[in-house]
Amino acid sequence: MSKYLSLYITTPSFDAADAIGRTLVEERLVACVNIIPEMHSVYRWAGNIENAPKVVLIAKSRTALFGEIEKRVRELHPYECPCLVAGPIEAGHQPYLDWIAKRRLGELNNRGSNDASPKLRSSSSEGSACRQITIS
Repeated sequence: MSKYLSLYITTPSFDAADAIGRTLVEERLVACVNIIPEMHSVYRWAGNIENAPKVVLIAKSRTALFGEIEKRVRELHPYECPCLVAGPIEAGHQPYLDWIAKRRLGELNNRGSNDASPKLRSSSSEGSACRQITIS
């Protein structure tokens, strides 16, 4: 089994996507979230074919955290049946995978530690291959 997952989540708005994404990062459930602001979805719901704009989140995390991520997304998401699917990351740019590993995912912070106020910082100590803004 793969150590890491790529998660695909859709939301009805940027605000919902941003709130879910920030919470997942702040609570160390995911290493990072990419938000894609405009996507069009066609689907069947309650017997009707629906067309709706969606906002996509793509997140990276550890496989072992999927249950916690699913629970948190269900708590935060405005839909009764949110789109949340995950696939294993079987291969990737090793410095990026190392960066995910160094995010201390799953450790308590805003879910129970003394660090109640995460701070934004630039994470460039892993080298220029993976420079991102993260919440720690």
